[in-house]
Amino acid sequence: MIRIKNEKQIDGIRKSCKLLAALYEEILPAVKEGVSAAEIDRLCKSFIQSRGGVPAWYAENFPGAACISVNEEIIHGIPHKRKVFRSGDLVSLDIGIDLGGYISDSAKTVAVGEISPRERELMEVTQKCLDAGIEACRAGNRISDISHAVFNTARAAGFGVVYEYCGHGVGLSVHEDPNVPNFPSKRGPNHRIVPGMVLAIEPMLTMGTDDVDHLNDNWTVVTADGTKACHFEHTVAVFAGHTEILTAL
Repeated sequence: MIRIKNEKQIDGIRKSCKLLAALYEEILPAVKEGVSAAEIDRLCKSFIQSRGGVPAWYAENFPGAACISVNEEIIHGIPHKRKVFRSGDLVSLDIGIDLGGYISDSAKTVAVGEISPRERELMEVTQKCLDAGIEACRAGNRISDISHAVFNTARAAGFGVVYEYCGHGVGLSVHEDPNVPNFPSKRGPNHRIVPGMVLAIEPMLTMGTDDVDHLNDNWTVVTADGTKACHFEHTVAVFAGHTEILTAL
C-alpha cells in the first residue's frame, strides 16, 4: 500500500532530510586515502545521535550507521575497520536518519584520489540519471517515466544498470511502496505519481554487467564481473505543481 503523506508528515520528513544533507556536508571531506569505513561510520553515528536522531538502518538490523560500499560493491557495504580507502577507490555512502519517526534516505559516491576518465564519467552519468529521474517524477506521470529516464540516460553512455535493486517509497518507514525500478518493465504495477508521494530515487550503475552477486556477509551486493559501481540517491516529495528534493540543502 502506498502511503500518501500529509503536510505535517512531509514537514517532519523534510527536517530529517535536511539533517541528512548536513551530515553529508560534514563527512564527505573525511573520505580520503588512509581513512577506514569504520571511522566514517563512527562520525555518522555521532553526528546523528548528537542531534536527536537514530541511524535508520538500525531498524533493518544493519551493522552500521552507514552503508559504505567500495568499488565493485554496489550497495549495503558493511563499514569494517579493515576497509581502508585507497587512491583510485569509488566510495558510495548510503545513509538514512530516523528523526522522531520520520525517515530520510540519500546516497552519494565520491572518488578517492585519482580515478580514470571512464570512472569519472560513470560518476557523472549516475548523477545525470538521478537528475533525469527526479525531472520525470512529476504529479500525473507514472513510475515508469522515472524508470525510462534513468535507464535511457545510463544506456546512452554505455553503462550497466542494476536490475535487482531499486528506489522505493520512504518517509514513515525505511522501505515503503511503491518500488521505483531503474529500468523499464512491463511486470508489476505502474502507479500514477500523485501529490503526497515521498520517494527515494536511486540509480545504481556499473562499468560492466547488469548482474550482481551477494557476499557471504548476507548484506553486501557486488557486481558479478568485479567492475566498479556508482550509486546516487535523493528523497523527494511530490506536490501538485512541483517536486521537492528533500535531501538537498
